[in-house]
Amino acid sequence: MALVVAQEAPTSSTMAVPHGPAGVGAARRRMREELLDSGTPEAVVDDAVLILSELLSNAYRHARPIGVSDCVRAAWGRTADGGVSVSVTDGGGPTRPRPSNPSVTARGGRGLSIITSLARDWGVRDDRGGRGHGQRHSHGGVTVWAVVAPSEKDAFASSMRFDLSELEGLEDFG
Repeated sequence: MALVVAQEAPTSSTMAVPHGPAGVGAARRRMREELLDSGTPEAVVDDAVLILSELLSNAYRHARPIGVSDCVRAAWGRTADGGVSVSVTDGGGPTRPRPSNPSVTARGGRGLSIITSLARDWGVRDDRGGRGHGQRHSHGGVTVWAVVAPSEKDAFASSMRFDLSELEGLEDFG
């Protein structure tokens, strides 16, 4: 007899967020609630919410909204290993997102460095599909994404899963 461990399918959400500071709080609250309801550990949720805040703030400061909607698109979901993926798609800006080294007194410029320290991986994807300058793409321009690793506790628990059918002969000891 084999022991089958059922895993819940990864949950995911997409949300149109107003291009500006007003939508950041609503997106943070919705993400936190959904991830906690799905059983994501609070430490992972905290990191994912901070990353979402940074990505939305960067989109607000440095990029255009998507098309004529005056919104950007935020998305998040559970990864197969129990982590969380987070992404924000905007209409692009004059530069590509990259970490910087701001001075101690600088008022900004630390967002991607924070993301780098919290995420196991992150990157930038150009979603414009090779369109030329001045042409609008209805699905957005640039997506910045990050993946938060599962908590160490979750990683340990998942490493302990095994199939009881591999333990043949146990009935001889009973």
